[in-house]
Amino acid sequence: MSNFSQRILANPKYSKLFEWGKLISITGSAQMIVQATALVTGILIIRLLPTKEYAFYTLANTMLGTMTVLADGGIGAGVMAQGGKVWANKEKLGQVLSTGLDLRKRFAILSLAFALPVLIYLLWHQHANWLIIVMVVLTIIPSFLSALSDSLLEIVPKLHQAIKPLQFNQVSVGVFRLFLSSISIFIFPFTFIALLANGIPRIYGNLKLRKIAFNLADKNQKPDPEVRREILKSVKKIMPGSIYYCVSGQITIWLVSFFGSTDAIAKLGALGRFSMLLTVFTVIFSTLITPRFARFPNDRTFLFKKFVMIQIGMVSLCTLICAAVYFFPQPAIWLLGNKFQGLEVELSISIIGACLSLMSGIFFGLLSSRGWPTHPAILIPGNIAFVIAGALLFNVKTLQGALWFNVFINSFPVIMHSLYFYYKLSRKQHESAA
Repeated sequence: MSNFSQRILANPKYSKLFEWGKLISITGSAQMIVQATALVTGILIIRLLPTKEYAFYTLANTMLGTMTVLADGGIGAGVMAQGGKVWANKEKLGQVLSTGLDLRKRFAILSLAFALPVLIYLLWHQHANWLIIVMVVLTIIPSFLSALSDSLLEIVPKLHQAIKPLQFNQVSVGVFRLFLSSISIFIFPFTFIALLANGIPRIYGNLKLRKIAFNLADKNQKPDPEVRREILKSVKKIMPGSIYYCVSGQITIWLVSFFGSTDAIAKLGALGRFSMLLTVFTVIFSTLITPRFARFPNDRTFLFKKFVMIQIGMVSLCTLICAAVYFFPQPAIWLLGNKFQGLEVELSISIIGACLSLMSGIFFGLLSSRGWPTHPAILIPGNIAFVIAGALLFNVKTLQGALWFNVFINSFPVIMHSLYFYYKLSRKQHESAA
């Protein structure tokens, strides 16, 4: 390294900028690979599965997300908040992780008891025979079991900012999923084969993730009653919102499932594939920004500046994404294949809704990392009011109507999470003054 480079890096400002550039480049490049493999895998599934089978696949994936949210119920936010306090202590961090995993197993039973009957009914309502229903239910289980611990195990390397092994594991899982999907669905174009090809790589990645996490946290620690009480405080705040999210977050798919056709479900699922590309930004934030936000000191002015910076950055980013899709939709539509031509307008609307959902998730994650999740007594009634108003304003029986409905209801949590953060900061100021 030259003397000039050494002098630059010796400057604290440039050194910090260099560190952030390195972390973002590692995380960003890894996530580009992960999302690229996910997109290619998704396009293969869209093109190779018959329309009816892809509709079943969309329903199964939607319910998998619901099951995962219910099984968490705020446990992940609680583990992040408690882990952020003791992240440098291997034994105490092991206690937090062990307690979170124990709670997650208990919640999983309730999640399965609710979600599987609903999935069975939706598949039956779309005229799936009982053999297909049984195979779909059986093959969704591996992905669900892996998801139970994935998000909790990832918290440990995120808090330590051990980015490289975490990203390498995600890339390995993505490449493995692409390989398995390409060779299996090409020969057997069935929903349950696509689900199994998704689940097996996740199990492999989960085993690797355990090794990464337990290098930084003591795996021999037992669940701690005091930590359990603290995590359950987060659960009590977040669980009502999680239950409601399971309805409102997937309500567009559910409405189309009840009132629309199998073809409309397949189109909605296909458009959603491009929205999944935004996951790269969610992962970058949850990996680099949210853990650091959890570790920030309780300085009102400092937190205010950081949150405003994040808001401005997110609005600018989402505006660029929406503009790019609006002016250049043809490449994305071409990738979907002949079955989904003519959906340029629908794609633009879908991306707007996805960007709002992205901002909502990131703002809520920042709030939760400080132990300030938006109170469900505020969030749920407001969401219900928006759902009712949206159902009256838009024709949810049509694809465009359902997509505009999605945009409308996703705008509320973005506004609410932002206002609630500023409210919590103002409360802190009054408490400090008192």
